[in-house]
Amino acid sequence: MATTEKKVYRNHWDMNPDYGIEFIESPRRVRVRFAGETIADTTHAMLMREPRHTPVYYFPRADVRMDLLTATDNHSHCGWKGHCSYYSIEAGGKLSENAVWSYEDPYPQIAVIKDTVSFYWDRVDHWFEEDEEIFVHPRDPYKRLDVCRSHREVRVMLGGQEVARTTHALFAFETNHQVRYYIPEGDVRMDLMEGSATRSSCPYKGEAVYFSARIGGEVFEDVAWSYPEPIAESPKIKGLICFFDERVDDIAVDGVPVPKVETKWSRK
Repeated sequence: MATTEKKVYRNHWDMNPDYGIEFIESPRRVRVRFAGETIADTTHAMLMREPRHTPVYYFPRADVRMDLLTATDNHSHCGWKGHCSYYSIEAGGKLSENAVWSYEDPYPQIAVIKDTVSFYWDRVDHWFEEDEEIFVHPRDPYKRLDVCRSHREVRVMLGGQEVARTTHALFAFETNHQVRYYIPEGDVRMDLMEGSATRSSCPYKGEAVYFSARIGGEVFEDVAWSYPEPIAESPKIKGLICFFDERVDDIAVDGVPVPKVETKWSRK
């Protein structure tokens, strides 16, 4: 008779006891809404910071509408957290499948998330910190975005042409990112630029629109972006144009080329 061998999962803490998962008790009221219902509402959220991951909120079950959640047959395993169970949300005539997860018996190193649940960001409708809607993922309390005015000359070359030159740029210094240069439209060759359908969101800046460039019959897609209505914390960059270092020929500051850096926005 054939026997079924039980799968044994490895606890990664045995190999790397200093792995840097950090939990922070958030002082903010955090809410999640779906189909017109408030699914979670707490002043006791735990913010998890994990290497190479964006921050994640975990909610005490007592502050979650568990009556709107149904356990599913979906399961997974994380070597750092343990066995994971999933739930679907049904509310207001809508269903969001496997939108919620929970480590019901987590490894001892992260026992703090026992009796909590977390939500996939894009499987619910809205997230709020206090009364401000937040986007993409929770903002990391250890991340900074400093935007500074500068009269240093910034020049952008693309397709063999100068597409921007300014001494009125705003330099954006963001933790773990290269410097970005936001340029007034008046100092950009907007006659070479055309709007793109591409959109993206940033938890620290807001929703971005994109621009392509048409030079000598060639179209360079999504080479720049702008925040027409940035969030309240980033008002200085409103309406300014920023070019991808990774997608133009060259960006120079005071005549010195900015070193090219390989990022997720680079194109092969």
